Amino acid sequence: MSAPLKADVALQAADLRRQLHHHAHCYYTLDAPEVPDVEYDRLFKSLQDLESLHPYLKSPDSPTQRVGGAVLPEFQSVRHQVPMLSIRTETDTESSGAKAFDSRIRKELSLDENSPEVIYVAELKFDGLAMSLRYEKGVLVQAATRGDGEYGEDVTHNVRTIGQIPLQLPSGVPDTLEVRGEVYMRRDDFDALNERQRQKISEGVRGEKTFVNPRNAAAGAVRQLDSNIAAQRPLSFFAYGLGDIQGWPEHLKPFESHYELLQTLKHWGFPVAEQTRCVQGAEGLIQFHVQVAAERDTLPFDIDGVVYKVNDLSLQVQLGFVTREPRWAVAHKFPAQEEMTLVLGIDVQVGRTGKLTPVAKLAPVFVGGVTVTNATLHNEDEARRKDVRIGDTVIVRRAGDVIPEVVSVVMDKRLPDATVFTMPKICPVCGSTALRDEGEADYRCSGGLFCPAQRKQAFLHFAQRRAVEVDGLGQKLIDQLVDAGIVHTLPDLYKLGLTALVQLDRMAEKSALNILSALEASKSTTLPRFIYGLGIRHVGEATAKEFARHFGTLDAFMGATEEELLSVADVGPVVAKSVISFFAQSHHQEIVEQLRACGVNWAEGPPADKQVQILSGKTVVLTGTLPTLSREQAKEMLEAAGAKVAGSVSQKTSYVVAGTEAGSKLDKAVSLGVPVLDETGLLQLIKGVQDDRT
Repeated sequence: MSAPLKADVALQAADLRRQLHHHAHCYYTLDAPEVPDVEYDRLFKSLQDLESLHPYLKSPDSPTQRVGGAVLPEFQSVRHQVPMLSIRTETDTESSGAKAFDSRIRKELSLDENSPEVIYVAELKFDGLAMSLRYEKGVLVQAATRGDGEYGEDVTHNVRTIGQIPLQLPSGVPDTLEVRGEVYMRRDDFDALNERQRQKISEGVRGEKTFVNPRNAAAGAVRQLDSNIAAQRPLSFFAYGLGDIQGWPEHLKPFESHYELLQTLKHWGFPVAEQTRCVQGAEGLIQFHVQVAAERDTLPFDIDGVVYKVNDLSLQVQLGFVTREPRWAVAHKFPAQEEMTLVLGIDVQVGRTGKLTPVAKLAPVFVGGVTVTNATLHNEDEARRKDVRIGDTVIVRRAGDVIPEVVSVVMDKRLPDATVFTMPKICPVCGSTALRDEGEADYRCSGGLFCPAQRKQAFLHFAQRRAVEVDGLGQKLIDQLVDAGIVHTLPDLYKLGLTALVQLDRMAEKSALNILSALEASKSTTLPRFIYGLGIRHVGEATAKEFARHFGTLDAFMGATEEELLSVADVGPVVAKSVISFFAQSHHQEIVEQLRACGVNWAEGPPADKQVQILSGKTVVLTGTLPTLSREQAKEMLEAAGAKVAGSVSQKTSYVVAGTEAGSKLDKAVSLGVPVLDETGLLQLIKGVQDDRT
């Protein structure tokens, strides 16, 4: 009976070794991991447990007996004089993980409960590429990757491009000095790099791709054959240890502690993470783990845990090593921010502004400290680039409060019947046409005033001060009105009664009467404010004023052709098509007519081309405080006279209107010779009496 069991266990171990070798090759050699770190750790732990229970399974080529990685044939091989070993990973992400490490150390050192606490150095566990820097006579002569721990790759030509790595050290360092550390990429640098990559892809540059994460991008940059490419990818470095050391100067005593070593490295010009701390015992380790976990998402670079090291170097020697790992150090992981799960379906959500976002419906998975069932795919292009299909096994990432996202597909787990996702051409909520402007990544619902998903945004925009302005109608009240089903479209606001309002939270009768009064007052508005309040995409406050001046009436504006819209100042094809699309929706026309029927009104007049515009073609800048006119009143008067009101002074500025406490804009106007007017001069200018005083 024992032979078949033995054979089954041997097959299981062989399969685990095969998977681990494959994933290590993808991660360390190809810089293209197929599974998240947590999955690799699970497989590794399973093999460790098997080999522990069945020692005969251990073999020299087992991943548990060596450091992952291989030397690429394109690079010269470098033998590490002092092996670059990895450290044990503590996958228990709770406080008990720190306690377990401290207990092991105390046991190995034969310390009882009355013995003093062990002093540790607590560091960050960077998510980058391990690097060994060799200096001779203070000059950088070689940089090598970890490789398999014994042999690495010579990447000196690329590492020289990293500004944080000193090419020459100050006098008084050992004749031969190997500094160990991590090459990484900051998150903001990673985002900027991917943006440049996306631009190249959109321009049709062949062979370009975006990167999955900063670690892959950093590793790929370090292992370029062309150092010019590496120089274009912003890399950083943190030092955390030493390798080979020869020829100690007489004034420099060998280090007694790891913390002293780190401080000396900093003195020699190497960056050392400022979060590094000396702590006492298990409690100190726990506090550090908790603190860094809380700060993790605010750090400018990725980490996946912390590292604990016994501080006293003589104790490190006493503790020694086990197989491939030092006994005196451990990596204490945080809860995984990446996990694998299945895509059960892909839905499309409609945001407050009408943006359509594909969302993967997932088999529940615990990631980043919470159970995740949905993950964003951002937009159609992103979904296609990642080739996410229904039925796929995917890697999902969640960091802090960031919305979970699908990072990549595990291609070797794809099923033959995985379904390709297609973006719908109509809004899944209201059935309006879904449009995608040229040059934009997102589809948007065109039913802004009608679409239930956009109701709150439509109400809020319509009621704001620069639009129709309903005093007191803010976000909280709109939320209550919409959530209770009291209002559905804009005209419903003007049908509100006292009874409905007083039933809402924190709405006394006086407050309700104030809202009703504000709604009544808002009925008398202006054509520019009404057009802006409709929330037509790309039609801002200034463009709404141009439309009102040009067409004179709302009906003329609503019925304008694309050619007529393009004849309006500062209106291009994108804006014109947006207006045409908006009024092509019959429900938008109906809402406008209902608002009119509710009493919303404004003054109308002849089109601008039939009016005399005193300040047509003039650009005016306002600065400081005027005696009687507010900034808004002065702006409206100028725009009514045909002027364009700008925010900055240039040689194209026609006039600057300056009040008290005018600042740099007045100084610039004087330096450029731009005429400067006070409030009286402004009023005379609008009346057609030019005041040339400066």
